[in-house]
Amino acid sequence: MTITFLGTGTSQGVPVIACNCEVCLSADKRDKRLRSSVLVEAEDKTIIIDSGPDFRYQMLRAHVQHLDAIVFTHEHKDHIAGMDDIRAFNYKQNVPMDIYADERVQKALAREFPYVFDGTGYPGIPQVNLHTVASEPFNIGSIRLIPIEVFHYRLPIKGYRIKDFTYVTDAKTILPAEMEKIKGSRILVINALQKETHISHFTLDEAVAFANEIGAETTYFTHISHRLGKHADITKELPPGIELAYDGLKLEI
Repeated sequence: MTITFLGTGTSQGVPVIACNCEVCLSADKRDKRLRSSVLVEAEDKTIIIDSGPDFRYQMLRAHVQHLDAIVFTHEHKDHIAGMDDIRAFNYKQNVPMDIYADERVQKALAREFPYVFDGTGYPGIPQVNLHTVASEPFNIGSIRLIPIEVFHYRLPIKGYRIKDFTYVTDAKTILPAEMEKIKGSRILVINALQKETHISHFTLDEAVAFANEIGAETTYFTHISHRLGKHADITKELPPGIELAYDGLKLEI
């Protein structure tokens, strides 16, 4: 099974106007961060976790020709805004897209994309099949996902464990029972927004402490703001076994 990081960035801290900071001007391709999402490819299914505003370009850039499902972590725009662009896969595959989300996120999708769910059947709109995610593990073909509840400030959101790979983004607090679901992971992916304190995201130091507590063989940081700094510079500050993820990184699990 292959994991590809489609995006490792975030809307948090991104200026409205063009930015002239060292990260945005960097020639290092690892500093070109689209909004956070991962592609999971098994022999029988291809899925992504989250479809943010960069979804269409991410699909083109990664040459994704087939997609079976989208699994959502939560309803913030930087994680759901690209759902409209599944219509290309609807057209090519001639089937609705399977969407996996909890009930709160499903309601948010209906608010953000009312034309998809209003029953009018307008030609060309995205076609979806909704599946409700609760706390129990579920399968998409051979891909088994274990939901992990974390808190994004006060908002409960979902992380997911697949085999010995755990993907958590937008976390600030994780309760002990959910930590147990993560322990034993060989590969951990966790958010590390910036060095400064933030109300709803792990800082770099908090992410390092969390990684040390879990003790995965390798930890990758994602959901990275340009405020964190350049990939090459931050890499020098990280302990062994902890790395910054970057767009296009591929892992085998």
